[in-house]
Amino acid sequence: MDALTRSFTPGNLKDLLRHGVTTAVFSCVIAVVLAISGRGGWVSQLIYSFSIGMISWLVIDIGRLLLAGRSDKPWPLGLPGILLVLTGVVIGFLGGNAIGDAWTGKPMLEFRTFSPDRLVSTLMITLVATIAICYYYYSRGKAKYLQGQIALAERDATDARLKLIETQLEPHMLFNTLANLRVLITTDPPRAVAMLDSLNSYLRVTLSGSRALAHPLAAEFQRLRDYLELMSVRMGARLAYRLDLPEDLREVPVPPLLLQPLVENAIRHGLEPKVGGGEIAVSARREGRNLLIDVCDTGVGIDNTRPPSEDGGFGLAQVRERLATVYGPQSSLDLSAGPAGGTRATITLPLPA
Repeated sequence: MDALTRSFTPGNLKDLLRHGVTTAVFSCVIAVVLAISGRGGWVSQLIYSFSIGMISWLVIDIGRLLLAGRSDKPWPLGLPGILLVLTGVVIGFLGGNAIGDAWTGKPMLEFRTFSPDRLVSTLMITLVATIAICYYYYSRGKAKYLQGQIALAERDATDARLKLIETQLEPHMLFNTLANLRVLITTDPPRAVAMLDSLNSYLRVTLSGSRALAHPLAAEFQRLRDYLELMSVRMGARLAYRLDLPEDLREVPVPPLLLQPLVENAIRHGLEPKVGGGEIAVSARREGRNLLIDVCDTGVGIDNTRPPSEDGGFGLAQVRERLATVYGPQSSLDLSAGPAGGTRATITLPLPA
């Protein structure tokens, strides 16, 4: 019973029925050809062809599923596959002729009285037709199997690429933080201790989380809050921040560490060069079928740092690469001047269907 359950999955049953319909159509075509060639009436030829074809289909297709089990391979290869086709041909030929003879009122298995030439031609028609349609099934199944393997390989490659990018991003942030911590240890020990405590909290949350390729947007905002708290220790009153995440967007899946490089870039290129510092505002909104995330700062602005067309160093380049890898051309990262000065980075990505 377990073997039958493993073999007859919904997908396999769907293929089985599709093959049955194809076999029925193919049997009708053979009946038409035989009737036109003078081998008998249309109805009798249809009964014989349909019976032989459907019995052969049931034996071969069900046997294929039982031999394959839950494997994705389209056909049992080697001797088992050859024996399965021959068995289907023999059983289909004998059973189909018996049904046809019973329907037309002829003696059971009348083909035994056929002349050698007619018997050979009947067997050849059955064999060639069965092999042709089995090859058609095999080709379709093989193409489907190869497509599945290609999709699996592409998914594994994408997963590995995203993991590599994420491992590059975390050390990048850590090295920058440790460099700042080194300066504070000599210039402001109390703030260095506070920064070290914040770093410890941030790393605990980050490293204890799963290494999934996506997590809810709410988790991304929470990680961003921890990071900004860490930066606030270093910059003090020069850094203010606001996070705005609508309730209906909290569970939208996004790649981890997607927003932190943008915030880090805003601090380094926007707020730090400005004597009085400024504010960073991160907000998410829905626009049609897209999710838009804005990272705005009130820093020195694009005109005083670099043109909007430039990638802007490691962080922005990695964000663009991650977006392209996960979402393809449906996503984008755009830099523009902020409405009140500074810079605005806007991520656009498709919402789940």
